[in-house]
Amino acid sequence: MESPFLNEQHKLIRETVRDFAERKIKPVAKELDEKEEFSEQLTKEIGELGLFGMVVPEKLGGQQMDYLSYIIAVEELARIDGSQAATVAAHNSLGIGPILNFGTKEQKEKYLPQLCTGEALWAFGLTEPDAGSDSRASKTKAVLEDGKWRINGSKTFITNGSSRLTKGATVQAISGKNNGRKEFSTILVDMETAGFTSSTMHGKMMWRASNTSELFFDDCTVPESNILGKRGQGSKIMLKTLDSGRLSIAAMGLGAAQGAFELALNYAKERKQFGKAISKFQINSFKLADMALKIELARNLLYKACWLKDNKKPFSKEAAMSKLYCSEIAKEVADEAVQLHGGYGLMKDYDIERIFRDQRLLQIGEGTSEIQRLVISRLIGC
Repeated sequence: MESPFLNEQHKLIRETVRDFAERKIKPVAKELDEKEEFSEQLTKEIGELGLFGMVVPEKLGGQQMDYLSYIIAVEELARIDGSQAATVAAHNSLGIGPILNFGTKEQKEKYLPQLCTGEALWAFGLTEPDAGSDSRASKTKAVLEDGKWRINGSKTFITNGSSRLTKGATVQAISGKNNGRKEFSTILVDMETAGFTSSTMHGKMMWRASNTSELFFDDCTVPESNILGKRGQGSKIMLKTLDSGRLSIAAMGLGAAQGAFELALNYAKERKQFGKAISKFQINSFKLADMALKIELARNLLYKACWLKDNKKPFSKEAAMSKLYCSEIAKEVADEAVQLHGGYGLMKDYDIERIFRDQRLLQIGEGTSEIQRLVISRLIGC
């Protein structure tokens, strides 16, 4: 039964992105993972396909599609490779999103056209060594002096923060105090700004072909006009951005689960023990049935959340639910898929090994599963 949320455009996007992922990404995914190498060329090809700026208006260089179209694209990339899906998800939701939703006309016209091509990436500077789930524990400071912001501090675990394609970052910083409480503002910082440096983080278990970085600000000075939104709205802007970002992480979980399921199903049909395919043993067929069930439920929940967003209805609760459920079922499905592969599931020659590693971040990034439960509990009135 087809999803009631899908139209012909959605189906075409799925077919197009799936074909690209199978032809362009799958042949190199293992090698890029092994080398821990971010591919500029692949990123540019993804841009040429039109997967950056999918929801941005055409007049600003985007594709002007609905959010569900974008989510389907992320899902299909994650079905093959979490690293490339992470690059697209972080750039669209966290890089482009804040500028599109909170930027001035001048900021949008300056940044968005180049960010929709695949030739340039933008980072989201929120997480710090001591500020993860508690984003208000940020220590990075921005002082306004003579019409300029002087920024000092650091950020960590920032996707797309240090590649040669990275053009800058949206940074949350303490900009003062209001009634004795920290005042947070968000500021756009171009990569070439003096005092702004970055370094690539290595040794990751997952998303090894995506660019993960540390950002450093040492008396980094930008014009006062680089503020995004109004002064003191920084925390609101960042958290609002994460609402939409949760949908893309959910899409990564859904895609990873779908990819793991397909690998497990195909392997179970081919692998023979005791004279027959292991898919014919009830214990294994029931595993596969449960996997298919969880994926179907996850897809419907995520697509409903996207429908709410596209129709300008409240979607924060459904976004948190989707992020929580899709990331959790990615873990469950990937684990069972490894089990069905047996010893081979632990070998790097098999794609399920990479999916099993890649999915693990999904219960942590952009709000842990514990934080999602906290968000949901508040939204249901607890």
